[in-house]
Amino acid sequence: MKTKVKICGITNLKNALEATETGADALGFVFFKDSPRYIEPKEARKIISKLPAFVLRVGLFVNASKEEVLSAISDSKVNMLQFHGDEDENFCSQFNLPYIKAIAFTDSLNLLEYCRLYDSSAAILIDTFSNQKRGGTGKTFNWNLLPKKLPLPIIVAGGLDSSNVRNLIDTINPYGVDVSGGVEQKKGIKDYNKMKNFILGVNDAAL
Repeated sequence: MKTKVKICGITNLKNALEATETGADALGFVFFKDSPRYIEPKEARKIISKLPAFVLRVGLFVNASKEEVLSAISDSKVNMLQFHGDEDENFCSQFNLPYIKAIAFTDSLNLLEYCRLYDSSAAILIDTFSNQKRGGTGKTFNWNLLPKKLPLPIIVAGGLDSSNVRNLIDTINPYGVDVSGGVEQKKGIKDYNKMKNFILGVNDAAL
């Protein structure tokens, strides 16, 4: 099965349409105000309303309140959620939308246990650990340390670009990959050719 591609940190319609044109399966909208890729939910809705029907619209949150998540869902019309904070399974599963739970990779991480704790999630996203930020590190981690089989689909993020995504897929064949900085001109502004080459790398790995 071909690895799915999510392009995260979409901030404008031009980049959103370019991403879907190059073959992205999902687009991510960051509703975390401390992020340089933050977008107001109502602005995200203007973009989402113009997207092709089969492209997933993912809203990303970091330790938001229930009320903040509900408001963002209503204002933006995202159809999937992604949680990058300390949210527990009860919190993540209460919004009647499929969700992805992100975790930063460390040598001591028990992914089997983590999958058990979030067994209602659509997928687990594994990102590079950083003391300074939640995601968006621009750095990879050692993919060889990931278990070959897990009970939930796995999405890999962290430092991905067109130069390494094929190697990642050849190494562990994840369900999906999540890219942001690796396809940008600058934070929040995507580069068409970088997106195109990234997805070509994914497609080449599937051959």
